[in-house]
Amino acid sequence: MRYFLLSYALIIIAVVSVAGLRGSHSRKPPLEVFPDMDRQNKLRPQADNDFFGSGRTSQPYVAGTIARGTAYQDIPVNTGRVTGTTNFVASIPVAISESLLERGRERYDINCSPCHGGTGDGKGITTQYGMVAVANFHDPRLVKMAAGEIFNTITHGKNLMGAYGANIDIPDRWAVVAYVRALQRARLAVGDEVPENERAALQQ
Repeated sequence: MRYFLLSYALIIIAVVSVAGLRGSHSRKPPLEVFPDMDRQNKLRPQADNDFFGSGRTSQPYVAGTIARGTAYQDIPVNTGRVTGTTNFVASIPVAISESLLERGRERYDINCSPCHGGTGDGKGITTQYGMVAVANFHDPRLVKMAAGEIFNTITHGKNLMGAYGANIDIPDRWAVVAYVRALQRARLAVGDEVPENERAALQQ
């Protein structure tokens, strides 16, 4: 036992002598067993650098880079809200075109129709398996709902509906909103809203 205690004491003295006391001051650099990346190779901003063709350390942003933070979050097309407020935009903030509606129909059929139905009446296939309280897009409340609020619901979900922000890109979300509006107009539009040169086709 005596030799064990002596050996133990010598080991402690050796460790303290090599590693030093924590918090003590010395002009000698400490012995680092695990440097933990305290010192590493790095590039100084605006410094010369032979690695890049421009000869500079700082490089321009990659094409398509999107700024995050306040600037990104305060654009109606990204949030569905009026800039600087919590109000939803009333209309779709992107140009409506035939290709946009076709893209919206495709994304709607994949992501929305199982619950909301092909015509947006809330009678999708999931209702046959017990799902209830599925929104009917032809309900007057939803017809009057701001386009930005529909976009927000797609992004973040609401009640039993999960968020689809991770599944549907921002442009495609607006395409879906545009297609939902087309479904609503197809059901609720009146004859006077149809161009005269197309009314005859509706009566056939």
